[in-house]
Amino acid sequence: MAQPASAAALAAQAALISALRDPARYPQPSGAVLHIETHISHLLLAGDYAYKIKKPVALGFLDFTTLAARRFYCEEELRLNRRLAPELYLEVVAIGGSSAAPVLGTTATAIEYAVKMRRFAQEALYDRLAEKGELESRHIDALAAVIADFHGAAARATEADPYGSAAAVAEPMRQNFEQLRPLLAKDGERGMLEAIESWSLRRHADLVPVFEARRARGFVRECHGDLHLGNVAWVDGAALPFDCIEFNANLRWIDVMSEVAFLVMDLSMRGRDDFANRFLDGYLERTGDYAGLAVLDDYLVYRAMVRAKIAAIRAGQPEAGEDGRREAQADCAGHLALALRFTEPRRRALVIMHGLSGSGKTFVSQRLVAQGGMMRLRSDVERKRLQGLAAGAKSGSGIFEGLYREEATRSTYAELERLARLVLAAGWPVVVDAACLRRWQREVFRKLAAELCLPFLIVDCRASETVLQERVKRRSAAGRDASEADLAVLARQIDSAEPLESEGPVVCRESDEDSIGRILDALRESAA
Repeated sequence: MAQPASAAALAAQAALISALRDPARYPQPSGAVLHIETHISHLLLAGDYAYKIKKPVALGFLDFTTLAARRFYCEEELRLNRRLAPELYLEVVAIGGSSAAPVLGTTATAIEYAVKMRRFAQEALYDRLAEKGELESRHIDALAAVIADFHGAAARATEADPYGSAAAVAEPMRQNFEQLRPLLAKDGERGMLEAIESWSLRRHADLVPVFEARRARGFVRECHGDLHLGNVAWVDGAALPFDCIEFNANLRWIDVMSEVAFLVMDLSMRGRDDFANRFLDGYLERTGDYAGLAVLDDYLVYRAMVRAKIAAIRAGQPEAGEDGRREAQADCAGHLALALRFTEPRRRALVIMHGLSGSGKTFVSQRLVAQGGMMRLRSDVERKRLQGLAAGAKSGSGIFEGLYREEATRSTYAELERLARLVLAAGWPVVVDAACLRRWQREVFRKLAAELCLPFLIVDCRASETVLQERVKRRSAAGRDASEADLAVLARQIDSAEPLESEGPVVCRESDEDSIGRILDALRESAA
């Protein structure tokens, strides 16, 4: 139960904030001090720095009513956020003196504590970039890599911890429906809520073993907890997530796919399904957690419902005003509609790329991810993952040696088949980005599609030998791609490739942007 804050504590802090509006209180030149207030904190922007002070409030999910608690959670905020943004989170500053005459950085008795942060331009926030149409693929790719690496290093819940069990996942999901239902006035919205609730409860019951298995395998970790576009900034050419949840461990210790789902949902809500797909593809390619797709839809729906509930609560607050109320109601309806969309099954299909090195397979498959919502499996990445190597690592293997010997190649295609089966079972369409130059390699996937009664398509990428050579040389010189193919490998491919015959529908094309639509049309026709 939420407890009201002490009137005396609130009054003392109000006096403190008023005094800290004075630039002379700061050890560095600051000019005018900007004050931003939220329901749980005060933020004072002074020169190159920002100071965050927690309010002495208790709201059920947090309790900052004592000075000791505020100090503890300031230190937790610093610890948690320095995992992702050490450049932004500098120190916890003790404030001494009195509320009327505070002293920052005191060594005497503290009356309050603040988290000191490096200040950045608000225009650098990902949500601002999205609103202005300035969010780009490079921002998404960088963020996918940051979050994948962060999750890889994050602390993992143990069997003794209370986090991440099927029951722990179900409770907040049910609370969303219970708390949102009385806030909806329109029959259409109540109907959507009932459909979403029915789907969620049924899915959760079916996936209890999956939730428990993921917890046992270490996928419940100490995450960010509040990963949406408004909590990511582009600073000095890098993606910096900030403002982790420090005040409630249950909201932070979650399945990594719940965290991924928040960002995917937020991008989709903003009409950027292409970036949502790109982020998800980049994250999965880096982590290999394709099994997580089995629970992603559940978390996508959950995250959308949380936002719908928050918007509905905001719409009912008197201080929102008429314009604010209408905006919040529209936000609630939009998130309800998005949650309902996430419950709808996708049209599954299996697509394989075919072509020599430099023919544009990765270019095309990336666009099938963004525009077609496909999950991509790359042979260059999975071949190295099987050997414990990062995608960008160089193995130094020669033609048909090391990673590229026949045995390793067969193991790679077996792994691609296994992963494709896993992703398809989770309800997603798949594109396999591999050369597939030999008949047995193509047959692996044709048989899988036939077994699952799914549309199967071969995308044949072609380019002149001169263009192929130029692309391979340029890619080798850049050294950023997972592929290690050089001119010698290309020559060997040209000599040994087995031509396509009647192995399935084939789309022959040059690797340009215009023909992506024709590939997607061919998929729709084959699924009809």
